[in-house]
Amino acid sequence: MHDLTLGARGKEASIAVDINARGQMAGIIEDEYGHQRAILYDQRPVELGTLGGSEGFTRGINANGDVVGTAQNASGYWRAFMVRHGERMQDVGTLGGNSSYGAAINNDGVVAGFSDTSDGYYRAFVSTPGGEPRDLGTLGGRISYAAGINSDGAVVGTAALANGYRHAFLSAPGGSMQDLGTLGGRVSSASAISDNGVVVGASETPERRWHAFMWNKGKMVDLGALIGYGDSYATAVNNAGHVVGSIRIGDERRSFVYRDGKMTVHRGGYGLYLVNAINDQELVIGAYSVGNKFNAATMISSQPAVATHGGQDLLGLIALVLAVAAGVVVYRRRYRGIALPLAI
Repeated sequence: MHDLTLGARGKEASIAVDINARGQMAGIIEDEYGHQRAILYDQRPVELGTLGGSEGFTRGINANGDVVGTAQNASGYWRAFMVRHGERMQDVGTLGGNSSYGAAINNDGVVAGFSDTSDGYYRAFVSTPGGEPRDLGTLGGRISYAAGINSDGAVVGTAALANGYRHAFLSAPGGSMQDLGTLGGRVSSASAISDNGVVVGASETPERRWHAFMWNKGKMVDLGALIGYGDSYATAVNNAGHVVGSIRIGDERRSFVYRDGKMTVHRGGYGLYLVNAINDQELVIGAYSVGNKFNAATMISSQPAVATHGGQDLLGLIALVLAVAAGVVVYRRRYRGIALPLAI
């Protein structure tokens, strides 16, 4: 692993959130009191500021170095933002409510996220540069959340069905929202999509476990079955179809890389603890745990697993960053504990 600071000092924690092909990173610095700052790392850390409030955090970056995330405005509401490289932060807007959350951005500057509406329900949206957020709808229920977008503008996330259960969705430009189904369980959630249309996320199984999945051209592959134990969650995929994610086994957290048909699992303490993204140069980013805080870090996707002998390497700090929540992801706290996705 390669340790990064992203400009964090002293007791501050840092987390690498997303990375592009040029190695530019979107990140977060959090002080000892839990206050977060949005960071662009472009050979040096650049503080992105807020929309008039006190805090902000990043969620994605595109090939141009444009960053998307969420920041407080002067009224204290959380609002989706976009920062074009070298420019000031812009408020993406809402779907009629007070709050919105930026989740991903493609190379055309199209932002995907979710926002509350005037009736109080959160809906996935997509927003073109200079345009207003457009409601992507649901799968028959009342709520939806976008998590990823690709170069064609296809958006993935989680949406409610009429019966209240929530499934992973794919929404192509000009088309209706498509239900990606599950691995036999009641619920699923998509976290990312490649430019080739490969979708990753997590699904409940018939045994009520959570398994990472990879969906491509109508077929959902159970990556959790290849791992063989624990609850697993896929968080990112690159254009080569290499998938990264996390595994939970009791109090232990492990990371995995599915690459060229081979599954590699890194035990707790020997790989990234938070696994957030992988770029086309095979850099995997996130954070590892040290002392009582996180430090941003990267590793190569082909890094071999370290053999250990006896016992488990327990990590009892903050839990996984996952885009698999079946309900509203409270972004400000998403690094401070894991809540299993709700059944309804």
